[in-house]
Order: sequence, then structure tokens, then C-alpha cells
Amino acid sequence: MSEVVMVQPIEVLLVEDEPGDVLMTREAFKEHQLGNRLHVVSDGVEAMRFLRQEEDHADAPRPHLILLDLNLPGKDGREVLAEIKGDPALAHIPVVVLTTSESQEDIVRSYQLHASAYVTKPVDFEQFVTVVRQIDEFFVTVVRLPEA
Repeated sequence: MSEVVMVQPIEVLLVEDEPGDVLMTREAFKEHQLGNRLHVVSDGVEAMRFLRQEEDHADAPRPHLILLDLNLPGKDGREVLAEIKGDPALAHIPVVVLTTSESQEDIVRSYQLHASAYVTKPVDFEQFVTVVRQIDEFFVTVVRLPEA
């Protein structure tokens, strides 16, 4: 007899400046039945404000998972990843790099900076939604996350 595991919704921070990718990610989350809460910021500076609960983000929840694009205006994703993993208060949060870059340099650098995973965004809408759902499901149903 299999044991039923109750899954709690998690807080997810999407750091993405491309409106189309934000929309597709929202669609993937909306159709997913777990009810995870997706928060979106569009650049690296705002991401760090959200994570540190500064300024407009004073009441922001601490995310359980971060989906991070590398190509961001201002502070890029590589800098954000380095800052997150260099901050003891944030370093435990899994960061999935979700980007269009297929560069080996970006892949290696992301893992050197302790990214939890590196995923190249599919161009096709259905494939993109499937990939986001798989990431979401993996981090909610398979992986044990620390309390936010």
C-alpha cells in the first residue's frame, strides 16, 4: 500500500525580464494543481531587493525556489547567483538557471556558482510549459526543501 504524501504549496521567485517567458511560466503554474505561488521580478537588482525584503519588497515571502534567467538588464543572472550563494541567509535556496543560453561557459560558470540545475528554455510554447512544470513538480514532490 502506498503512502499518500501531502504536498504544501511553495513560494517560487521567477527572475525574468522577457514578458513572453513570464507569461508562459505563469501559464505553467496556473495549470499545475499544486497551487505554488509565483512571484516575478524583472531584473537582478529587484531580485536581490525581493530576497532581502528591502524597499517595496519588505513583506515579500522568502522563496523556497528561484528560477533565474542569466540575461537580465542591470545586474545579470550570474551576478545574482553569485550574490545569493555568497549570502548565508540566502545560500540554501535552490536556484534553477532557466535561460536561452546554451554556452558551455555559462553552464560551467552557473554550476561553479552552485546553481542547483541549468535548464535551457525551449523555444516552443508547449515544450516550455512542460519544462517549467517538470521543474516545479520535481522541486515540490521529489526534493526536500528547507523551510522558507
